[in-house]
Order: sequence, then structure tokens, then C-alpha cells
Amino acid sequence: MHRYLRAIGFASMNRRSEFEKLVQQVASEADKRAYTSMDEDAMLAVFSKEYAPGMGISICGEYNENNQFFFEYAYPYLEGQDITSTEDITVERHAEKESYAGVCDDARVEITIIFYLQNIISYLRAQNTDELPVKGTTVTMSGLSVQGTIVLPLQKSDLSKARADEAAENRTKLVEAARRGDEEAMETLTLDDMDTYTTLSRKILTTDVFSLVDTYFMPYGVECDQYSVLGEIKEVNMVTNSLTGENVYKMKLVCNDLPINVCINEQDLYGEPEVGRRFKGVIWLQGYINFPAE
Repeated sequence: MHRYLRAIGFASMNRRSEFEKLVQQVASEADKRAYTSMDEDAMLAVFSKEYAPGMGISICGEYNENNQFFFEYAYPYLEGQDITSTEDITVERHAEKESYAGVCDDARVEITIIFYLQNIISYLRAQNTDELPVKGTTVTMSGLSVQGTIVLPLQKSDLSKARADEAAENRTKLVEAARRGDEEAMETLTLDDMDTYTTLSRKILTTDVFSLVDTYFMPYGVECDQYSVLGEIKEVNMVTNSLTGENVYKMKLVCNDLPINVCINEQDLYGEPEVGRRFKGVIWLQGYINFPAE
């Protein structure tokens, strides 16, 4: 069973037989169904069913020439709300099954972001009709977490917020210029990093790290689509899983200027989430590619 099922309210599900019944329910009572042909004799199908607003389970399988459905895998999902990135996106198939990973480089986090692709049918349709690469795509990202902590916010004046926003915007421009080969931008970024390291090394001796670091977004562990995040909470809502009755927190975070929706089971969150506070935890990152034609 998928580890992140508990993130959408299935913490009490621990038996394979229960999971198989859940898969059968999704297949028979799906809210969304999507299909695309794989070859002359096979068709790929994805069925999705919501168990709370904006979150649920998707199952993927294949129909053969006799119209028989063969289940392959299932995963929990959370629908994002805002456009997270407008950078170019590359999609690669996973080796062991018909699932896909999206890849994009965003200057705001200065790393390559890898996410689990939610709308594989839309991508495969574009691939089958030779429409790739599609120009003007964006991606909406979301994350599922099974362990998190609420951290108090930093006290910041309006002036310090304005200075921080200006510094972040300038650094993003420098990173983009450095990627284009601007040597002066590379040198400036290197000097800035050295100054930051020196300042942090001095302050960390007497100051808590979370008083120095406002937000972060960085890879976690060996799986490429999992990230350790610290983000400011902009919105928070509690929803209830319609099948299990478990409560789930849905939060809109901003990490390094990236808007990301995150959900976590009430049982797995330490602290009380409120707007303005910060969420610290590990997320499984998902993404929905917004194609212009959709």
C-alpha cells in the first residue's frame, strides 16, 4: 500500500484486503475517468475518486482487446490551486510502471524540481499526436506529508519584508543570467553565497537556526520527488475524509516564493496551524501540467 495514503485520511487502513476493496470502490464509483490508447490492442485508463474536497485516490490500469481492465497501481493525490512555476517542463517515464515524473528548473529555488505527474493521460495524448513539446505550459504543484511540525513565524517589519522581496527578486534575475552564461552574474552569486555563509556561521553560535532561515525547499532522502520544506502558511482548512472520518489539514504554503498546497493528517501534525505560522516537514511532491488547450 502507498505510504502517503494516511496523508489524505487513511491512517487506519493497514490491511491489504481493505486496500483492495478501496481500489474496487474507486474503479466502480470514480468521479473522473480518462483514457488514451497505448497501441491497437490496449488502452490506458486512470480513474479518480474524491474522499475530501480536492483530494482522493487515482488508480491506473489497462484495458485489453476484450475490454477487460487490469489494475496496475494506485496513489493518493491532492489538487493544487495556484500556478507554481512557468518554467519549461520535461517529462520522463518511471522504469517500473506506466507513471511519469516531471522536471523543471526554477530560479527561485536554484535546484531542479522533480515531481510525480498527476495528469499522465493529458501528457500521453499530446505525445501520441506528436504535439510535444507544447509551448506555454505551466505546472501546479501540491504535496502530501506524513509528518510535520508547526513553527512560529519570524517577526518582520514592512520595511524588512520589502527588502527581502527585493533581494529575492534580484537574486532570481542573477540566477537566470548565470544560466545564460553571464560571468559577472556568476561572480556576484559566488560572492553573495560566501557572505551569507560567513554571516550564518557567526550568528548560528547564538541564534536558533529557524530564526535565521525564513523558508527553505530542498531535496530529501534518496527518492527524487520528496522534499524537506519550511514554508509560511497563507491559508489553512480542515477537511474530513468521507470514508474514514479522519480529519486532514489542507494548507497553502509559500516556500522560497513557490506557492504549494500541502495536506497532512491531523494525527501526524505537531502543533496548531494558523495563517502566518510556518509548516516544517517532508512532502511527496506532485504536479499537474496545465496544457494551454485544456
